[in-house]
Amino acid sequence: MDLRKLKKLIDLVEESGIAELEITEGEEKVRISRSTSSVQTQVAPIGASPPQVAMPGAVSPSATLTTANAVAEILPEGHVVKSPMVGTFYRSSTPGSNPFVEVGQTVKEGETLCIIEAMKLLNEIESDKSGVIKAVLVENGQPVEYGEPLFVIG
Repeated sequence: MDLRKLKKLIDLVEESGIAELEITEGEEKVRISRSTSSVQTQVAPIGASPPQVAMPGAVSPSATLTTANAVAEILPEGHVVKSPMVGTFYRSSTPGSNPFVEVGQTVKEGETLCIIEAMKLLNEIESDKSGVIKAVLVENGQPVEYGEPLFVIG
């Protein structure tokens, strides 16, 4: 994505007063977030952790957050179960059936939490810790990346 297009997007966010704008173009992903009086911009290839890209005069260094810090603020406290592979996330074994787990449910180590379909193979993802499901972080049928947080167990 060229610099002129990024500048236009930043101007659009500033003029419109919207809080955040995210655009994916091919393998590039741009997120422009407004916080108080500054704009935060991230550019990264899909599947990579997004590096911070500062536009001259548009971003104050103190206003930028790393992706890890942003995710840590959103997640409830507890053990995070991450995806061991790239694929499609399913909460139940068949469409229309009950999910393997729900928020608030107690799970034991080794219990099936979800299925990830990869290359036409259905892989059961098991809990690596006993506890209570505090959050389900992915929607049913959504693609997931390797290492992406799926569940929080407390």
